[in-house]
Formats: sequence, structure tokens, C-alpha cells
Amino acid sequence: MRILRTPEERFADLPGFPYEPRYADVPDGLRMAYVEAGPAGGEPVVLLHGEPSWSFLYRHVMPELAAAGLRAIAVDLIGFGRSDKPADQAEHTYARHVEWTRALLFDALRLSRVTVVGQDWGGLIGLRIAAEHPERIARIVAANTGLPSGDIPMPEVWHQFRNAVLKAPVLDIARLVQAGCRTELSEAIRAAYDAPFPDESYKAGPRVMPSLVPITPDDPAAPANRAAWQVLTTLERPFLVAFSDGDPITGGMAPILLKSISGTSGLRHPVIKGAGHFLQEDAGAELGRQIAAFVTST
Repeated sequence: MRILRTPEERFADLPGFPYEPRYADVPDGLRMAYVEAGPAGGEPVVLLHGEPSWSFLYRHVMPELAAAGLRAIAVDLIGFGRSDKPADQAEHTYARHVEWTRALLFDALRLSRVTVVGQDWGGLIGLRIAAEHPERIARIVAANTGLPSGDIPMPEVWHQFRNAVLKAPVLDIARLVQAGCRTELSEAIRAAYDAPFPDESYKAGPRVMPSLVPITPDDPAAPANRAAWQVLTTLERPFLVAFSDGDPITGGMAPILLKSISGTSGLRHPVIKGAGHFLQEDAGAELGRQIAAFVTST
């Protein structure tokens, strides 16, 4: 495996993100990065980002969790942020991303009683981990995400996004994040989203992730996702659905989750107002408060 590692100086002077990076080794000789906020003895809340962002996305969420006495752990998926980046798209598979993240959380950090928060690809990975290791999970938060198995068609806007990512001669990471936000990102914020990728050779992860989403019933990841659905529908764990009111990509998943998953019963599920796909950017503090209230009340 040919591995690239973003130079640390690319992450200098990140606005509103003072957290010191931490690292752990995961399978395939890779180093995975994460940051923490809050007391080390607090209940762990794992924050998983999606395509094409990194843990910087959670900079407004983490202080709210820390203030509630929780241990916020924001992860950089392999291929993103400060984590190592396999340079060949073929090295990225859905199964590998699940295993890399599982190894970080359970082998390296030895977490238990975890609240998993997933948005976008963070949900596709986090929901699989929760279903496959329920003994380590206390709660689940799904925020603008889902668990596709290829049995239900994806919306046309998602196919347009997938094709744009695959075909773009130069993949403009900051522009993709901006397109998923209601608020206007400053130049400094846009630069922070570009920071992990010095040139196109570092972008195999963002390039390939849309094509790893199961969109046909015979996709290699479809059986594992169907199995995960079977577990999640009856899993006795509190499950919060915290979607924004303006996400054309995953918005249709909210009612499916609420109807299908027994852990959603009896909970008040917030709709985050005035936010797009990247609700952490548009309303991160509000999302953080909702997560904190959910964890401390269950």
C-alpha cells in the first residue's frame, strides 16, 4: 500500500480548532488521527465525519459536549484530515473503512459505553460498527446520514454529486463543503478544509468514497449493511435522529430511521433549523447541545 501523510505545517493556524492531534496505529500499517475535548473520564462521544470533510467539521460541536462533562472524540477517517492517506483508490473499501475505525475505537482507545455520532459517511461507518459491536455501544446519533443497502434508489442529487466527484479534473474540497452549507464559509474556513490535501495525489479517499456507497442490491457491501439493519431495528439502545431541515441528499432517511429502529421510540428527535447537509457548520452548537442533552438524559 502506497501511503501519503499530510505535512503537519498544513494544519497551522486552524480557526477555532485548538485541539492537539493524537494518533494511533490501525491495520495495514496506517496511522489514524483524532482530537479530544472534555474530561478524560467522561462518557465517550465519538464524532465521525463524512465526505469530504474531517474532524475540523466538529469544532462547534465539541465545546458543547465538553461543557456537559462528556469526552468528545472527533476522528479523522483514513484518507482524510491528519490521518494517513492510501494513494490508490483501490485500497479504499467500505469494509476496510469500517475495520480501520473499529480498530481505533476499540483496539487502540479501548472505548466502551460509546455514543456514536455519524454524519454522511460517518453514519455509514458508525452504524455498521454499532450493529456489529453492540456490547460496546451505549447510544447512537444519526445526523444527516443513513445505511444504504442498494435496495432503495438514491436520490438524483446524490448521483449528480457522485458523478461530479468522479469526473472533476481537480477536486475542489472546500467548494464541495460549501455546497453542502447554508452559511457562507470564510476563506480561512475553506482553507482549513483544503489543508489535508496538498495536491491531487492526496485525494484518493474523497475521490472514491461516493462510489463505495452501495447503490445496487449486489454491491459487495450490501449484505453486511442488510445484516446491520436487522440488528439496528431491534437493538435496545437509545437512537437519536438529529437531521437538519435542508438536506436534499439524506433528508429522506430521517422518516425511515424513525419508523424502522426501535431505539428511536419515546425520544424527542430534533430538527436542526436553517442547516444544510453539513449541519455541523451551519448549526454546530445547536447540534452539540442536542447531543449533550440526549446523552445526559439517557
